[in-house]
Amino acid sequence: MPTIMSHALLPLTAAAVIGKQRLARPVALTGAALAMLPDADVIGFRLGVTYGDNWGHRGATHSLLFAGLVTALLLVLWPAARSRLAAGFLYLSAASHGLLDTLTNGGMGVALFWPFDTTRYFAPWHPILVAPIGARFFTARGITTLLAEARWIWLPCLLIAGSAMIAPNRRQPALPTLR
Repeated sequence: MPTIMSHALLPLTAAAVIGKQRLARPVALTGAALAMLPDADVIGFRLGVTYGDNWGHRGATHSLLFAGLVTALLLVLWPAARSRLAAGFLYLSAASHGLLDTLTNGGMGVALFWPFDTTRYFAPWHPILVAPIGARFFTARGITTLLAEARWIWLPCLLIAGSAMIAPNRRQPALPTLR
């Protein structure tokens, strides 16, 4: 997996591109939290859930269905999430986690289509090093992982977000709500 910070960076970059006039800051921050949420599955290790189980690491919580269920729950509970833009942003934020994990060079892959297909998938290209879990993160391998993420995730995101923030004001039509 990429580090948790890198998962949060993708929605924050998208929010910068969309602009704060169209996407409220709480929605952008919720997107960042949703992008990190699937890695809560590591709690399962302490409960005896093995890595390869459906509810193990990179299993159900990394699926596109899980992203949809979490987004649907937010739509029911939080009025700020009910515009098409916010709902789409939140879904893509949650889904980005599993998709980003498919770009890593290790682990068992990601159960993107769980529960319909429990196959664990990788993308054809693996530029991101798998981050060590737990205290092993604070080793030379953890530093190497951060440097790789800086190259493949952080730098591109910062360039995209920076460009969006300095670009001239763009007029964009408002999207209708889902009500």
